[in-house]
Amino acid sequence: MEQIRLGLAEQQANTQTQLDNLALRQANTQTQVDELRQSMRELTSNFDRVLARSAILDDVLLELRYSHEQHQRNFEEHQRTTNAALQSLEAILLQLIRNNS
Repeated sequence: MEQIRLGLAEQQANTQTQLDNLALRQANTQTQVDELRQSMRELTSNFDRVLARSAILDDVLLELRYSHEQHQRNFEEHQRTTNAALQSLEAILLQLIRNNS
């Protein structure tokens, strides 16, 4: 009987040691889960900031593209009017030269 009781006591001690080790591993795992959760929050926050900045940059890019196109149209219009004015001045100059000849 004593032998059985000692065997059970040893088995209970081993089981308690295993439970203690398991509790430590669970605590470590919980710490890792908490750290991972915090890392995920930070990553999500960073991702949200990047997306917001990307949206702003997309808007700026569209505005720059529109502005460039508008400047290009304005330049072409100014070039046409300048060329027309030069042709008109050239015609006037030719007329003046003919009149003076």
